[in-house]
Amino acid sequence: MLETGDISRFDKVGNYASYCRCISGARYSNGKKKGKTNSKNGNKYLAWAFVEAANFAIRYNKTVKSYYQRKLARACFYVLRDKVPFTVEKAFC
Repeated sequence: MLETGDISRFDKVGNYASYCRCISGARYSNGKKKGKTNSKNGNKYLAWAFVEAANFAIRYNKTVKSYYQRKLARACFYVLRDKVPFTVEKAFC
């Protein structure tokens, strides 16, 4: 709460997620990626806190852990079936 400040300054949840550095910025032109934008914008302390919270949740919460295990199992199935290398973008985006 101390790092966020007044939550009403964010119009949408996406604005807050971007401020927390939980969303990667990218510029596209004609469907092609032209580079990253604003990689250092936002609050670095909130970014750290959300990474730690996610790791803690995966480690100690059975529901969250099973969700990520299921995602990895599904990704593994498609990698083996299609004989393609693992791609993070396809698995988690």
